[in-house]
Amino acid sequence: MSARRGAERGGRVRIDVGRAGTRAGLAPDAVRRVAAFVLRAEGVRRADLSVALVSDAVMAGVNATYLGRRRPTDVIAFSLPSPDGRLMGDVYVAPGVARRSAARHGVTVREENVRLIVHGVLHVLGHDHPDGEGRTGSPMWRRQEELVAGAMRRLRW
Repeated sequence: MSARRGAERGGRVRIDVGRAGTRAGLAPDAVRRVAAFVLRAEGVRRADLSVALVSDAVMAGVNATYLGRRRPTDVIAFSLPSPDGRLMGDVYVAPGVARRSAARHGVTVREENVRLIVHGVLHVLGHDHPDGEGRTGSPMWRRQEELVAGAMRRLRW
């Protein structure tokens, strides 16, 4: 689903960013930098990752098709099999959902979009969390928040 807008190459890491009918709040280059930051922090040297910024309607379709839920959600990630051992995956982020969530949680839209990119990349890497109340106390959530803080401090905006 990702439309090629460029790729970051650091060794064998490629990150494609696409948009499907939405304003992201982050430029494609910033999305690539956030995803690359997470991959580096997690020790990944070989990856082919796609990050698609999608409208609420597109996200609702992805959610219905793959997870059986008929509503938009903030982020969905898929890890894909790779015969050569490199990390492969797709991350879908809904900036519209992120805007509403940012307002609810009192954070900037940029920070919430960064959080969703980090969250999606961690899922591609195999991290998981429980649903419900245990989610924000899980090891994945703690790692996510460390990476969000690091990305917000270190990356140039």
